[in-house]
Amino acid sequence: MELVIVGGSFTWFRLLNWKLDSLVPPPSSAQRNHWKWRNIWTSLVHSLLTGMWALLGFYLHPEMAEDLISTHSTFSHSLVAVSIGYFIHDFLDMLQNQKLHQSWELLFHHTVVVTCFGISVMLHRYVGFSVVALLVEINSIFLHLRQILLMANLLKTTFYRLNSLLNLGTYVIFRISTLAWMTRWLVINRDNIPLLTYTIGSVGMAIMTVMNIVLFYRLLRSDFLKSTRDPQCEKDK
Repeated sequence: MELVIVGGSFTWFRLLNWKLDSLVPPPSSAQRNHWKWRNIWTSLVHSLLTGMWALLGFYLHPEMAEDLISTHSTFSHSLVAVSIGYFIHDFLDMLQNQKLHQSWELLFHHTVVVTCFGISVMLHRYVGFSVVALLVEINSIFLHLRQILLMANLLKTTFYRLNSLLNLGTYVIFRISTLAWMTRWLVINRDNIPLLTYTIGSVGMAIMTVMNIVLFYRLLRSDFLKSTRDPQCEKDK
């Protein structure tokens, strides 16, 4: 069943990416990087879907928050499987359309995520922990919106500034704080987690923490610390 959901999710995001030309045609400023316009919109849909799904999962099944290892619902298990399908799609999309030196960080990020989520889905354990990780996608909504606004040359608009503030606020709450909480949870529950799983989880968290600190600095510098802002269009995580 897990493979069916992962496969269905991969196919759906692949088809969505293909149809985005007609759903949200790229502006003239994005014509030179057509595939990236579609890629970011697909990522935005994933963030909206999984971020809200993760919140709803804890709302409908609050007991999952008390036991992130073995307690979970089919609703939340399906969420993690759906997200795996998206990350596989995005991995292949970048591999096919972007040079390796430009995308290796995200390819590595996606490999770590698919590995950790895959273990969770196949073993039916740590699903709650994976759902906590997907709360990060709430911030990704604003990260992807930022990229879309940049590609559409809407940098000087009030909406861009408002999105920048929301992006920074949700980055601290749903990304940095969530990763710190997850790291603390791993340390506290060390004795309840097999060594191999603990090692994979710890290495994954260390990598995510470093990548997100670097990205936070780039966002802060680009949107708030420069008098003449020139944000770079890095692909958001």
